[in-house]
Amino acid sequence: MAYRRRTLEMQADTIEAVFARHKVQAQVRGGAVMPRFVRFHVVAELGAKVARVTALADEIALALNKREARVYREGGEIQIEVPRTQSEPVRLLPLCQRLPPMPPVTAVLGVEQNGTPLLLRLPAPDVAHILIAGTTGSGKTALARTLLASLAMHNRQGQVQIVLIDPKGRGFGPLAGLPHTLGAMATTVEAAVDRLRWLVNEMERRDRMNESRPAIVVAVDELADLSRPEEAPSKRC
Repeated sequence: MAYRRRTLEMQADTIEAVFARHKVQAQVRGGAVMPRFVRFHVVAELGAKVARVTALADEIALALNKREARVYREGGEIQIEVPRTQSEPVRLLPLCQRLPPMPPVTAVLGVEQNGTPLLLRLPAPDVAHILIAGTTGSGKTALARTLLASLAMHNRQGQVQIVLIDPKGRGFGPLAGLPHTLGAMATTVEAAVDRLRWLVNEMERRDRMNESRPAIVVAVDELADLSRPEEAPSKRC
């Protein structure tokens, strides 16, 4: 932490040196370290033109040896954001431990760029389904596991239950032992169809009984493996 503080102080001094070279009357007054960038709060003296500060973005980036610097006004302060040399991973457990009590059936997705926790309330009217898309290795399954694990951490079994469908049996394997998980994890097309049929029957039963609890979250990994048609057998000549 001490090294980080010294580094931030040096960067603040460098920014102020850029201001001085261009005769801009402004000072750095604190800042904040975010997972992916550092934000500096700048206060310009009365009469100083904000446009002169924002025009120095490239000069500031060059002085700090950064690929870019974002300069913008927020309220009565000017903010300068520069990327960190190494992004800091967001750990789920420490993040959940510092969160206030959350609404029921609310998942943790991570943090915004400014460090604000990013939450997803599943019962919200505009949330019916969640599709996580991306290229291979981009972290789709890791994000899905984070969502499900956070639901289990913040909700009792009587509030949330989870149905796991994973054709490869690897992505959701670590979650199969959660007390919130309903039955075994479906790893074949036949097992997935059986679970979905059961869910349809349960939905119809709840409609008849006017029930809505506990919430049932259906998680499907490798959806393409379930929707891909079976290959037709090759014909012999």
